[in-house]
Amino acid sequence: MKKIILPFLFLTLSLFAQEENYTIKNLDINKKYQDFGVSFYNDSTAVFASARKTVFMKRVWSGNHEPFLRLYQGKISSDGEITNPTEFGHQLDTKYHESNLSFSKDLKTVYFDRNNYFHKEYRTNEEGVNLIQIYKAKIDENGKWVAVERLPFNSDEFSSGHPVLNADNTKLYYISDRPDSYGETDIYVVDINADGSYSEPKNLGTTVNTSKKEMFPFIDENNMLYFSSNGFNSGKGNLDVYATKLNKQGDYFAPQNLGFPINSNQDDFAFVKQKGKNTGYFSSNREGGKGDDDIYAITEINAPIFECKETLKGIVVNNKTTNTIASAEVKLFHNNKELAAVITDKQGRFSFTIDCELNYKLEASKENFHQAFKEVASSKQNFIEVDLELEPIENNHFITVRDQVMLNIPPIYFDLAKATIKKTSEQELQMVVDLMNRYPKIIVQIRAHSDSRGNDSYNLRLSDRRAKATVNWILDKGIAKNRIFGIGFGEEDLVNECSNGVQCSEEKHLENRRTEFVILNPFTVGK
Repeated sequence: MKKIILPFLFLTLSLFAQEENYTIKNLDINKKYQDFGVSFYNDSTAVFASARKTVFMKRVWSGNHEPFLRLYQGKISSDGEITNPTEFGHQLDTKYHESNLSFSKDLKTVYFDRNNYFHKEYRTNEEGVNLIQIYKAKIDENGKWVAVERLPFNSDEFSSGHPVLNADNTKLYYISDRPDSYGETDIYVVDINADGSYSEPKNLGTTVNTSKKEMFPFIDENNMLYFSSNGFNSGKGNLDVYATKLNKQGDYFAPQNLGFPINSNQDDFAFVKQKGKNTGYFSSNREGGKGDDDIYAITEINAPIFECKETLKGIVVNNKTTNTIASAEVKLFHNNKELAAVITDKQGRFSFTIDCELNYKLEASKENFHQAFKEVASSKQNFIEVDLELEPIENNHFITVRDQVMLNIPPIYFDLAKATIKKTSEQELQMVVDLMNRYPKIIVQIRAHSDSRGNDSYNLRLSDRRAKATVNWILDKGIAKNRIFGIGFGEEDLVNECSNGVQCSEEKHLENRRTEFVILNPFTVGK
C-alpha cells in the first residue's frame, strides 16, 4: 500500500511466527495498478477501489502517477474470485479518489471516503493540502445514489476515512488524524442515533491505537474488530492485520496479529469477511503480486479467540491466630451476581476458574466468624492468589476460643473427684441461664474437661457426670431441653502440653480442668 489515498506514510514492524490459520489466493482481476478495499454490496456482489486505466481516464494522481481511484463491482464466485468487474455507482464518482465503502444492512445507504471535494468545491487545510473526508449517500427508487452529504465530524484540517458500519448499523467506525489522536492515525467510533444524527467521535483507546498508524477497520457480526497497524511490536511488515474484540467490561483485548500468510513484510490491509462465513478478502502490496496493491481472497480456519481464563485461588485464615479455616464457604461474585460457591478443604484452600480482565468480589463465611469480603481484579496471568481473613465473633457475652464461639463466663469448678454443683459456681451458671434467655435461639453444648492426672477412663466418666450435673442445674431454671446438651471429654482435649507423665504446675493443670459452654449455632447470635 505504498500509495494509499490518504496522505500517510507507513513504517515497519516485525511479524511473529505462528501456525498458519488462513489460506489466501491472489485474484485474477488484479491489474498493474492499485486494486484494494473490498466491501460487500450483498452476498454475491463485491465492490472495490481500483486505479485501472480505461479509455475515459486520462488524469493521474501526483502521489503515485497512477489514475485516480474509481469504484468497481463484480460477482463473487464459489472459489472467491471477483468476476466481470464493472463500474459501480458512477453518481458517487468525482475526478478525484473514492474508495472504502460500507453499506447499511438494507443496502439503501452507503458510507465512503473521497478527497475533500464537494459540489465541485476543492478545499484544503491551512497548509494547502487536500485531505480525505467521509461521505454518505442514499439510493433512490431508480437505483441511483443521491443525496450525497459530508458527515458532520469531518474537518478541512484533518483527515477522516475508512468508514465501516457494525452489524446492526448503530455505530460507524473510521480512522482519523484528529488533534486528540494518540498516533499518526487512530480508529474512532461514533454512535448513529435513531434520528440519523451522530454522537461525538470516541477514540478506541491505547489498547487499539498506537503512536503510529491504525487503518482500515472492519467489524464483523460477532463484534470482532479487524484493522491494520504498523505500531505494534508483534509485526514484521509495514501494515499488519490485527484482530481484537471487547471484553465483558467493555474494554478491548490486546490485539492479536493474524500472522502469516495474511501478514508479510509489506503492507497488508483492508481485511474483510463475509457475514456468517469464513471467507473474505484483504489487500497487500507484497512481492509476487500482479500490481501495486492486489486483492487476495482468504479462507479462515479458526476465528481469533479472546476468551481468557485464569485460576483464582487462596486460603481462609483466622485473623487472630493466623490458623487456616477448613469448611468455610467462599462465594464468587461479578456485578453483584453470585457466580459460584465452594467449601474450603482441610488446609483452608479454595479455587475458582474466572474470566480474565474482569472485576470480582469474594465473600467468605463460617459459623463463629464475621463474614469477610475482598475485591479482586483479574488480569491475564495464569493465576491470582488471594487470602481471606475471618474475624472471630466476640462481644461481652461471647468469646471465640480455638475457632469455637462460647459463652463468656468464668470457669465452673468442682470439688476433687466430685460432680456436685458448688454454691460458688451457681452465680456463673445463672449467667448461662440469663444469656440463654437473652438469646432465645442459641443452642449450648456444655463440654466438661479434666486434667491428665488420674486414670483416663475415670477422668472421662467424671467429666461426663459433671457435664450432666451442669445441664440438669440449667434445666431446673426453665431452659428447654432441646437447647442445652452436655458431654464429658475427660483428658481428650488438653489445651497445653500437660499430658500423662508430664510434670506441670497446678496452674497449668487448671487450664485443662475446665467447663466450656459452646454455641452450636453462633449464626443466631444477635437475632
